[in-house]
Amino acid sequence: MIKNNGKKWWVPYLWLLPSIILISVFVVFPILIVFRLSFSEISKAGVVGGFAGFKNYIDAVHLPAFRTVMINTFWWVISVVGLSTLLGFIIAMVMNQKFRGRKIARSILIFPWATSLVIQASVWNYIIKYEYGSLNSVLLNLGIIKNAINWRSSYQIEFIWECAVGIFVTIPFVTFCVLSGLQSIDESLYESARVDGAGFWNRLFSITLPLVRPSLSVSTVLNIIYVFNSFPIIYTMTKGAPANKTDTMITYLYMLNFYDRKKGPANALSVIGFLILCLCSGIYMITVMRKEDEA
Repeated sequence: MIKNNGKKWWVPYLWLLPSIILISVFVVFPILIVFRLSFSEISKAGVVGGFAGFKNYIDAVHLPAFRTVMINTFWWVISVVGLSTLLGFIIAMVMNQKFRGRKIARSILIFPWATSLVIQASVWNYIIKYEYGSLNSVLLNLGIIKNAINWRSSYQIEFIWECAVGIFVTIPFVTFCVLSGLQSIDESLYESARVDGAGFWNRLFSITLPLVRPSLSVSTVLNIIYVFNSFPIIYTMTKGAPANKTDTMITYLYMLNFYDRKKGPANALSVIGFLILCLCSGIYMITVMRKEDEA
């Protein structure tokens, strides 16, 4: 039997076997099943028939709400990932400074991310209620407004609120990812830069950003995946109403599958979403790795 440095070659693979089995059962096989279903005829009762070719994909693309849902998904991902990354980076810079109560501030910051998304969305639903929402109550008591404001007067505003809640619950994750990168930077680098006369912006772009880039890359890729697949916030706040105007792809395919009983197009949308995620994540990772190689 072939040995490597006195050890059996198959020992590392034996230790990896449980992880490989779990990934195969809970990730690879479900993906393959969804791919198969997307090319199959499926009745409203869920009975799988024969091969349907690209019919499910054609039907999915020609659905009345498809264009609206895709645009919503684009803005949902861009706004939540982009703004949460920007704000999370700024907050991480603040949390990396030494000040009284820093541990308490870090503990408070983790609450929105650690709490269930359904609870977060339900709380914000209550906050922006027109009749008895706490936001109107606070503003009225402070004298900032004279009459209660309908914070959900149109579907555009409701979608903005959904994005705001998404940003609010995503900021802590980005903050702690960036914070871990900031704490690994040697302070002597900043001291040398100060001695050389480098200002805040020079230190930021010459030291901080290059050394924090790996942490930012990880948080951004994971955020793209998490936010794209995020279901509870939108479903809890609006359920895509009115007429799928506030739906994203994930909530829309759920409604399509379980309410409209269009299981074929729903599976096709799942595959389309999966391919979009793979494409976006791949492009981002290749771009980041290329910049690191050039640096």
